[in-house]
Amino acid sequence: MLERLAYSRVSAKQFKMTTDLPETDFQRFWRRLQQLGLNAYEARSYLVLIGHQRFKALELAARAHVPRQKIYEVLDSLVEKGFAQVVQEKTKLFFAVEPSLAVPSYLLRRSQALQRELTEQGRMADSLVTDLAAAYSEGKGGRGTLDYLRIVSDTEQTAVQYRRMLSDVRNEYLEFSRPPYAVDPLDEKLVKQARLRGVTCRLLIESGTLDQPHRQRLEEYAAAGVELGQAESLPMKLAVFDGERGMLALLDPVITKPTWTAVVFEHAGMGEAMKGLFENYWRRKLPDKITNLAALT
Repeated sequence: MLERLAYSRVSAKQFKMTTDLPETDFQRFWRRLQQLGLNAYEARSYLVLIGHQRFKALELAARAHVPRQKIYEVLDSLVEKGFAQVVQEKTKLFFAVEPSLAVPSYLLRRSQALQRELTEQGRMADSLVTDLAAAYSEGKGGRGTLDYLRIVSDTEQTAVQYRRMLSDVRNEYLEFSRPPYAVDPLDEKLVKQARLRGVTCRLLIESGTLDQPHRQRLEEYAAAGVELGQAESLPMKLAVFDGERGMLALLDPVITKPTWTAVVFEHAGMGEAMKGLFENYWRRKLPDKITNLAALT
């Protein structure tokens, strides 16, 4: 905050001599470079470098209003991030890298660094899940009376659980599909991967919920061997895997914005009952609405 106040006190005349940019442009570019990831000193120094051929470090400090004790740290960072280069003559001279080169390469390096960080965090998370799962089981001290039922209200956790069961399904996958989705089955590659493993896949979709992007995906799903049907209405969201486990989600009747609470089950009896419900609606599906793709194209 103090730095911004000090900057705002620079007169228009001083500003012109320092930056060779109009004041409004300088402030606009200064903010945008910070949004990109540079700090305030780096952004200011780069803008001053852009308007000149070469600068000694202390000369740049004076023109960019960067403390002398900070300028070498700032310039080293700009060089590392690809916004400045240095040449060694009697003293080090610094100059700006062309923005059309500096900005894209900086974003690419940031993207690669973030991807490496996410990959490493993913490996750590897998190990952590394994270790914590063992501790969780020990802490439970055995199965409770309702361990085969779990309530999941978080959308992301619902999606993780759904994808896990879809990855593990061996023989049969059935689903009532209606929005809003934690995972859209018509936009989920695991469905087609399950079909490639020989799993029977049947999706019953609620009438009126198919928009144009979904309709365009139907043909490739049908070509992959996924059976598709449409019903006038569906009582819930439901997915059943191998007739013994799955999840159902009920629309919250109180909250105005549509939200779902999912119940995950691993119980052969409940799986059989949910499969029976699916078969009942499947027998009553609307004729030639999805299976006859010519009617949709």
